[in-house]
Amino acid sequence: MHEAIFNFSEIKRKDVWSIPLTILREVIINALVHADYSQIGAPIRVSFFDDRIEVENPGILLPGMTIEDVKSGVSKIRNRVIARVFRELDLIEQWGSGFRRILQEASDLGLIEPVIEEIGMRVRVTVFLAESQEIQVPEQVPEQVVRLVHCLKDTPLSVKEAMKCIGLNHRPSFIYGYLKPAIDGGYVEMIHPDSPKSPRQKYRLTRKGKGLLAIH
Repeated sequence: MHEAIFNFSEIKRKDVWSIPLTILREVIINALVHADYSQIGAPIRVSFFDDRIEVENPGILLPGMTIEDVKSGVSKIRNRVIARVFRELDLIEQWGSGFRRILQEASDLGLIEPVIEEIGMRVRVTVFLAESQEIQVPEQVPEQVVRLVHCLKDTPLSVKEAMKCIGLNHRPSFIYGYLKPAIDGGYVEMIHPDSPKSPRQKYRLTRKGKGLLAIH
């Protein structure tokens, strides 16, 4: 449970929150503006964990948009009426600026960089809390694992996509030299763990993997 910490060092009490409220505000606004409301019964979800907050909205990125586009400030508006109302309420400063502000705020607070990813037919943004910096990562991590972790830093990848990122053509070499050590070490996990052989299987970083990325 996350609460305000009361700071009495000034004349008036100042509430210091363990949750980065500015970042959370931006993430939720983005979710409301970009949600696909045609998916009946698919809610916007806000999940709180000890080390992170996950915000999911229904609807994947619009055609032609990539994760890198979002991070660099490129924007396509799905719900123009909602976006216009938010703009008039001064909840949006400039189209496409929201996620850049999220990244900058996280950097200023010394937090692990928030992650945006497509999960099924939804978009999830993960915001890490200050406590998640206290991750014990072994000093000696195989170079192959570090390379795979860097390939997965922006979005989950299939085996074929990860092999292409690394520059490998030999599947067994990738499986046993890169993927298996990364999974066994707790740095990488399946997005469909209940269906290991699913043709839609992809791999993403765990909390430990994101911690490794932060120091390499």
